[in-house]
Amino acid sequence: MEPKVRLGGVKGRSPEPLDAASTARTADSRPLLMVDIDGVISLFGAAEPSGRRGVEGSFHSIEGIPHFLSATAASHLLGLSTRFELVWASGWEERADEHLPHLLGLPRGLPFLRFERSVGRSNAHWKLDAIGTYAGGRALAWIDDAFNRDCHAWAQERTSPTLLVQTEPEVGLTQREAQRLEAWAQELLPR
Repeated sequence: MEPKVRLGGVKGRSPEPLDAASTARTADSRPLLMVDIDGVISLFGAAEPSGRRGVEGSFHSIEGIPHFLSATAASHLLGLSTRFELVWASGWEERADEHLPHLLGLPRGLPFLRFERSVGRSNAHWKLDAIGTYAGGRALAWIDDAFNRDCHAWAQERTSPTLLVQTEPEVGLTQREAQRLEAWAQELLPR
């Protein structure tokens, strides 16, 4: 069964199916940045706030679940959006656009991936089919806190430039990862 991939819709509009979205995506020459949320923007695992090592953010109740959302990560994503086309690659799916833009000042209407629910969710490998289908032959970076060996093998087998950037779930996207992504995007520019 082909993975369900949809573009996130603008408020009041239904998400567009993949085939309608593919034409729009090819016009953007920036590499894709597949963005996970839990462990990248929504942080966990630090026993105390001091475990977040200088990360700015605040707690929010989202659909009844407490989340510490990193303003630091949001700031880095905004900076990276000039070099990358951002795509939500998270189990949050369309809920990312419902909650994160107004809580963190992130852009509205970013595309999101929809994932099959029966492939096992113990690691990021459950995202591979949807990410591969959405990206096609475009260069992509993927930031997540839960890569496994399947993810690394998939990245090595891709014929397009691919970068996996792993975060620590208690600090998420920091300056270190943002600089790595920025440098990689710079390397892709024609000389």
